[in-house]
Amino acid sequence: MPNLIRCLDSLARGIDCFTEWTGRLIAWLTLAMMVLTCTVVVMRYFLETGSIALQESVTYLHSLLFLLGAAYTLKRGGHVRVDILYQRLTPRIQALVDAVGTLLFLIPVCLLILVFCWEYVANSWAIHEVSKEARGLPLVYLLKSLLLIMPLTLLLQGLAEFIKNLLFFFGVGGGHVGEQQEGMV
Repeated sequence: MPNLIRCLDSLARGIDCFTEWTGRLIAWLTLAMMVLTCTVVVMRYFLETGSIALQESVTYLHSLLFLLGAAYTLKRGGHVRVDILYQRLTPRIQALVDAVGTLLFLIPVCLLILVFCWEYVANSWAIHEVSKEARGLPLVYLLKSLLLIMPLTLLLQGLAEFIKNLLFFFGVGGGHVGEQQEGMV
């Protein structure tokens, strides 16, 4: 049994490391998005010109930031909680509630997103969908692929959170997300 616990803990820490690394990398997209937005504004209002591709790039970065940052937010405990009774529970019971919530809500929702988006994304790839704008970005099918990547990364991080919460609940290790504060970086 100790080997299984060590293996599960290692798996959770490995997933956490991957999510942390990708989350920190993705966070830099905020800076790129800000620079591009300023560039679009300067071009439009001071140079009296524009670029559809730059404007679409801001949308792409925004999508990347939110869809690929969802797992990082889950890891950091930053998703919204309905905190009517939760705050009054002991950390051990909070961990159990989080583990059950992962099984009953997070995993099914992610699987539904995968199922319902699969054909939508596949059709986009089949035609190599491009922007409707003449000078837009020719990568719409890649952007739509985020609809499949996001639930996969959330499922992966959800697995790590489930493992950590169960280990914490049973008192054999792990960590509890409820102990973290939102916004910790």
